[in-house]
Amino acid sequence: MAQRIVLNGTSYHGSGAVAEIVSEINARGFAKAFVCSDPDLIKFGVTAKVTDLLDKNGFPYVIYSDIKPNSSIKNVQDGVEAFRASGADCIIAVGGGSSIDTAKAIGIIITNPEFADVKSLEGVAPTKNPCVPILAVPTTAGTAAEVTINYVITDEENNRKMVCVDVHDIPVVAFVDPDMMSTMPAGLTAATGMDALTHAIEGYITKGACEMTDMFHLKAIEIIAASLRGAVANTPEGREGMALGQYIAGMGFSNVGLGIVHSMAHPLGALYDTPHGVANAIILPTVMEYNAEATGDKYRYIAKAMGVEHTCSMSQEEYRKAAVDAVRKLSQDVGIPADLKEIVKAEDVRFLSESAYADACRPGNPKDTSVEDIEKLYLSLL
Repeated sequence: MAQRIVLNGTSYHGSGAVAEIVSEINARGFAKAFVCSDPDLIKFGVTAKVTDLLDKNGFPYVIYSDIKPNSSIKNVQDGVEAFRASGADCIIAVGGGSSIDTAKAIGIIITNPEFADVKSLEGVAPTKNPCVPILAVPTTAGTAAEVTINYVITDEENNRKMVCVDVHDIPVVAFVDPDMMSTMPAGLTAATGMDALTHAIEGYITKGACEMTDMFHLKAIEIIAASLRGAVANTPEGREGMALGQYIAGMGFSNVGLGIVHSMAHPLGALYDTPHGVANAIILPTVMEYNAEATGDKYRYIAKAMGVEHTCSMSQEEYRKAAVDAVRKLSQDVGIPADLKEIVKAEDVRFLSESAYADACRPGNPKDTSVEDIEKLYLSLL
């Protein structure tokens, strides 16, 4: 069976990469930009690192900042109206997953207006046209939204997150600059970094995994395991490593899917506004234990990539435990809570489980599951 791989046409990596945004805009003949960025990034001057470059070069733009941490259908629909009024012909998305995901949904609806309700974009929507060209500048090292064909929008009316998968939404250019991530506080760095590790591990063991994406995922695990502690301490080496590692993870999972860690994390964000990376980090070790029997020898290579020594001489039981323990230790070292006791209400567990089972990431899980299985996993974390 043929394996489809979709990646950015162009990406820039390393310190100072964002400075290339002006040359890319000019080379592509754009006339005006619609800058999507969240209010906090604007308040703390992070977005200005991009808009100052536009100002210096006399490039016109408008800013759209009605974006929540778990971006909503209303954020998207308001953004569509703002884009139509702006006269812009490209989108510059500056921020984490919420800003870039909002930009993707806006861009898709502008060129595919029959999906204006947003809800019809859930899953694999039959859009016909590429979205408005997006130039993505990530400010967090986690979601890899700048290189994926996925985006997530919250349906607040029904307390659920919609996972949308569309080859027409991928940004045309990504500027992966660790300098843009250096102002992230330690807690956000830890959460987004563990999100990236979850992408790499789930992508590696998902049912759709292939040899090419396995290469991406194992390298991403190795880089993230070596870099996340340093990034939380705000070392240049840690920041640079995480910028690259999360992007490589995105190159993989975007093309093969994820599993029930994400399925279980999405309802927590929708119902409680739990940061996505925190939810993933708490759930990941427990689900790894649950999935182990369906992963062949892959945990041996996960353990090795996490820095565990002597994996070649370990039994299957030993290397599977070593992989889970290494992930749990990294999460603990960067300050992630160990359980969901402070997040989840017991009376919500059935709703969460049903939502997780219906989530678009669930079919990719290496082990077939049920609502009851997921419910037991949630309860084990309370």
